[in-house]
Amino acid sequence: MAQQFSLAACDVVGFDLDHTLCRYNLPESAPLIYNSFAQFLVKEKGYDKELLSVTPEDWDFCCKGLALDLEDGNFLKLADNGTVLRASHGTKMMAPEVLAEAYGKKEWKHFLSDTGMVCRSGKYYFYDNYFDLPGALLCARVVDYLTKQNNGQKTFDFWKDIVAAIQHNYKMSAFKENCGIYFPEIKRDPGRYLHSCPESVKKWLRQLKNAGKILLLITSSHSDYCRLLCEYILGNDFTDLFDIVITNALKPGFFSHLPSQRPFRTLENDEEQEALPSLDKPGWYSQGNAVHLYELLKKMTGKPEPKVVYFGDSMHSDIFPACHYSNWETVLILEELRGDEGARSQRPEESEPLEKKGKYEGPKAKPLNTSSKKWGSFFIDSVWGLENTEDSLVYTWSCKRISTYSTIAIPSIEAIAELPLDYKFTRFSSSNSKTAGYYPNPPLVLTSDETLIPK
Repeated sequence: MAQQFSLAACDVVGFDLDHTLCRYNLPESAPLIYNSFAQFLVKEKGYDKELLSVTPEDWDFCCKGLALDLEDGNFLKLADNGTVLRASHGTKMMAPEVLAEAYGKKEWKHFLSDTGMVCRSGKYYFYDNYFDLPGALLCARVVDYLTKQNNGQKTFDFWKDIVAAIQHNYKMSAFKENCGIYFPEIKRDPGRYLHSCPESVKKWLRQLKNAGKILLLITSSHSDYCRLLCEYILGNDFTDLFDIVITNALKPGFFSHLPSQRPFRTLENDEEQEALPSLDKPGWYSQGNAVHLYELLKKMTGKPEPKVVYFGDSMHSDIFPACHYSNWETVLILEELRGDEGARSQRPEESEPLEKKGKYEGPKAKPLNTSSKKWGSFFIDSVWGLENTEDSLVYTWSCKRISTYSTIAIPSIEAIAELPLDYKFTRFSSSNSKTAGYYPNPPLVLTSDETLIPK
């Protein structure tokens, strides 16, 4: 495989929407998501009102890449070989000796080789995007509450209540019915929660279109919410930019399911209509599958194997399935690289968060894209050495997946919008270094300067 990747060589450019084309103001959107779930648990399921109050310090618990063991209420950070690097019971971090006794140096019991490891199951849940993370904090606090309430409860059955909270706030009809807290609030004040697309990105999208690329939007959001987001971030004429818009795509199933399991459906007034036996023309559709989409792309390009690249922020829903099932090129939007930008450019006296808007009095809540004090780096961690041996640094499971399934990883689309379309990126590959595919810079902790590695 070539060591370089260029957008000019692609026939089709696809995008996820949330946290990819549409960037959220995380210090505002995270508490809103948390609140939408917590209010439901307290009002509908009788949980303790304490869940409703969150301090700025509480947000430090949030770290992408954690696994929640649904049975014992433990959160885990995994190494690339499946061993447990750090763990907490609820929000309470396990001391090294407790961790060693509980997990030792062996693989976590649910760990499978990369391709066999799903991110969602009845036994565990992986937190891999910014919609998920507030739920991680909530679940951890629920475990704290139940453990205290029931004198050291060992097994847990709260997940069904979390699923009910998600369903209440995000079901297909929730936007239209103003159900729950999340959608009514986004409708009321989109500017508080959403970042408009920079002009450079709008211009770049038009440039791709003018260069003859087919543009796709594939989102698991429903059509009504997708329209609100796109009109706000791109303008009322956003549909002119995309040849095909697919909403309620139910990723990762969009990539992994057979066409018979997940047919495309037309939409009428945001209501799904009859299933289509195939996809015959560009337009706006719901659900669907990558197989039928690719057949249409062959027709539209006149090529037997059109080359597709897909931009997304979720390893679980976007990057892994698009790469593994569809063999598409993938660009991972990794906002943790944005957290690094602040650290690179700031002098000590400028240590406020990047998005400083004076919205918090007193201590600032940790931006979700910066390192957690509790969990350490998203990319690496140290393994406790045996007696008389030093700690050693290892890659996390999340970091390994980035270099395995992403073509490149970037902090935002804006970071590449002013490059020429034929710019040649160095791609991740087994013959390149582990940091080769990060643009414009690898994460600080993966650079050779040891002083930058958090202890």
